[in-house]
Amino acid sequence: MEIAWLWGLLGGLLIGTGGAVLLLGAGRIMGASGIVGGLVDGSGTHRGATLAFLAGLIGAPALLSLAGWSATTGATSQIWLLILAGLAVGVGTRFANGCTSGHGVCGLSRLSLRGLVATLFYIGAGVITVTVLRIGLGL
Repeated sequence: MEIAWLWGLLGGLLIGTGGAVLLLGAGRIMGASGIVGGLVDGSGTHRGATLAFLAGLIGAPALLSLAGWSATTGATSQIWLLILAGLAVGVGTRFANGCTSGHGVCGLSRLSLRGLVATLFYIGAGVITVTVLRIGLGL
């Protein structure tokens, strides 16, 4: 039996712990899109914490990669599709006022109805998108 599911469990525990620490320690929701958006548009009030969050988000996988660890993903190698997907996610998070970490992890853990509705919509949109791209377009 493969134990790859343990990495997902460990990652989920780390994300949940990070969200709890930020909420309990600073009174802020750990929404990655809001954190990045606040840095980009200048609306973020905690610039040091934002930069530290982004450094960890980018630096941890980079350090693991340098240490010889690797991860395989099911992502496509077609760069145009990755760019299009990134733009679609960015637009979607602006419309939903949050992303998977804000609504899905932090919102659901606080029993937020708004978080539940947003999570159901973005999971549903993801299922439809993958179905159309894989079956309909053969990508």
